[in-house]
Amino acid sequence: MTGVKVKACSAEMFQTLVQLFLIVGTLVHPTDGAIQRPDYDDTPHPEFLNPSWMSGIPDSLPLSEVTMPGTHNTMALFGGALAECQSWNLTSQLRAGVRFLDIRLRHVKGNLTLHHGVSYQRAHFGHVLQGVVDFLDEYLNETVLMRVREEFSETYDIYGAVVRYVHRYARWDMLWHSRLMPTMGQARGKLIVLQDFRGPDLGMRYGSLDIADDWKVPTLLHVPEKWQSVHKHLELAPVGNKAQLFLTFASGAGVFACPGAIAHRINAKLYDYLTGKTGKDQRFGVIVMDYPAAPVIQMIIDFN
Repeated sequence: MTGVKVKACSAEMFQTLVQLFLIVGTLVHPTDGAIQRPDYDDTPHPEFLNPSWMSGIPDSLPLSEVTMPGTHNTMALFGGALAECQSWNLTSQLRAGVRFLDIRLRHVKGNLTLHHGVSYQRAHFGHVLQGVVDFLDEYLNETVLMRVREEFSETYDIYGAVVRYVHRYARWDMLWHSRLMPTMGQARGKLIVLQDFRGPDLGMRYGSLDIADDWKVPTLLHVPEKWQSVHKHLELAPVGNKAQLFLTFASGAGVFACPGAIAHRINAKLYDYLTGKTGKDQRFGVIVMDYPAAPVIQMIIDFN
């Protein structure tokens, strides 16, 4: 009987050690070296580019029926494993085919700096606007969707500052000034602000989208739960309201799970899922990722 108890105790200790190993392992990036897989890329440059893919979308198609890739915390390139979500700069992301940007702004005395939590991302909102303007001026048939929200400050009053930055670093007439869903033809050359802050309308309201953003993934042990959320929303998108834009975040993080470690696993599941859907005429809306790779970006685009 004693031997049985010892074996049971040893098994429990082993399971506990495995769980601790998984938890601690999530604090670091998947590898010390750069990875460039079909689904996950933490190298400095995309494997290939596709800057003008929207030129093939019919003008009459509502933007809500376009399937497009996006990045979560688009400008989070600095701050270590717990803060970094991307490895490509804004220009590379746009040229690779990304059309949804997730922009987080800290508001201090009228200044809007880019942050992921406490981590300053060595840029301000003007740099983002200039990058988008330069891209849209070169690729006139494209459009860019930009979710804008306040982060690491609690003024709840960034509207005025955002407007000033738009006038200074972009062009007022480049914005889509309506809550209504544009067609692809109406959206060409436009920056569509998905407004996640208070104030008069600058564009579409972020809350009007059908969103799945279950971002809390405490440890790698919770990856299956995260994938269930992603899978469920992707399955709803093709049969959901075609007049409403679907937005699915494949990204996640937690105190014991850095964004890269989650993306390392979720992106692989996403790639396999989309591979199984290849050739089917389905609308997925916007699929938002950390560390996307050029092949999975292209796979998403090919559903159009």
